[in-house]
Amino acid sequence: MQGKRLFVAISLPGAITSQLVELDPRLRGVRWLAPEQMHLTLSFLGNVGPVAEETLREKLAAIRFTGFFMPVAGIGTFPAAKRKPSVIWIGVDGGHPQLFHVYKRVQEAALNARLEPDLRAWHPHITIARCRDVSAESVRPFVKTNANFDAGFVRVDSFALYSSITSPGGSAYTRELEVNCSGGL
Repeated sequence: MQGKRLFVAISLPGAITSQLVELDPRLRGVRWLAPEQMHLTLSFLGNVGPVAEETLREKLAAIRFTGFFMPVAGIGTFPAAKRKPSVIWIGVDGGHPQLFHVYKRVQEAALNARLEPDLRAWHPHITIARCRDVSAESVRPFVKTNANFDAGFVRVDSFALYSSITSPGGSAYTRELEVNCSGGL
């Protein structure tokens, strides 16, 4: 059995996603994500079988964290610099200790469920657009104009396990489990 395609993420309130949608410069080759597709990924796990999913759910539900406020500001592309961008993103405060605490606990939960999370260096961000055959030069004016973009703060008092089904128009997500903070705010 192939299982479900799973990831763990922090969802965003409508007030923030509305601001992000309004940034759309309508550039050729740039597909802006729908508001319901915008989130901060903590861990992408790929296809997960039912036994590992059940263990993962148990491990995620056991995570304890304090609620916090996360700034959503800045803009950039992956890859950066002069290469063709594949993604346009909005930044978050990567040095936020509670954010990294949650990230670390989610990775530990995945490992304890015998899954292999992506263990490359984590650069917390919110993907807002995907690019296809777009030159760095065509995106650079948009990034430069919005370099100081600041959407304010997101109150983080939960994260969720999602399943996703991909399609040409983008992915559809289903919230499988929500984990609420154990205190704070």
